[in-house]
Amino acid sequence: MKTIIVLPTYNEAENISKMIKIIFGDIFKKKDISVLVVDGNSPDNTVNYVEELQKVYPNLYLIKQKNKNGLAKAYIEGFSWGLEHNFDTFIQMDCDFQHPVEVLPQMLEKINQYDVVIGSRYIKDGGWDRNNKDIKKQFTSRLGSFYAKIVLGCKINDLTGGFNIYTKKALEKININKIISRGYCFQIEMKYYAYKSGLNITEFPIIFKPRYKGESKMDANIIFESIFKIIKIKIHNF
Repeated sequence: MKTIIVLPTYNEAENISKMIKIIFGDIFKKKDISVLVVDGNSPDNTVNYVEELQKVYPNLYLIKQKNKNGLAKAYIEGFSWGLEHNFDTFIQMDCDFQHPVEVLPQMLEKINQYDVVIGSRYIKDGGWDRNNKDIKKQFTSRLGSFYAKIVLGCKINDLTGGFNIYTKKALEKININKIISRGYCFQIEMKYYAYKSGLNITEFPIIFKPRYKGESKMDANIIFESIFKIIKIKIHNF
């Protein structure tokens, strides 16, 4: 199984080195894993740190976007690159350590039985770390998942989370080139299309941690997009 982790970055200079070293060292020390960083032209020189690390880790790849094009385009570009390079399994996660990278080996075991594995905060044993004080993000995430679940008629509990694993079969069935979202609503759209496609989906409980360094990218535009984009997703030809 040829596996790649797709990491979209924007101003993650404080996090990227630590994340890459943990992935290749502590988490997947003896396993074949690749990492693809898709950087949105970060002004903090995130790419410089990645390029230095490429000298150490041959399975570390980098896409340098000319502009900040949004989360969806970063992932679609990363997934497309992985499909072109014959990867079988695609891990989707953030670079800020809010996703518990240490549980990835257990999540990957599930991909042998499922097409999509969702890191879920809203099932038994999942949730938010009590030290995570980002109340706005927590409220937006919970409300967004609940709202999307009702509007879309979808049984997935954590529709807004970004810690997921997709097989090649799943990405091809979803048809990532038809995604209409630009920001965080991309997470909802991907899962909804996976659900509508009849793919075999499971939710794996995770605890969502506080951000390690840097600032959250969540703002009012993301909330505004989600409210109206979910309706568009519902009526969009699939």
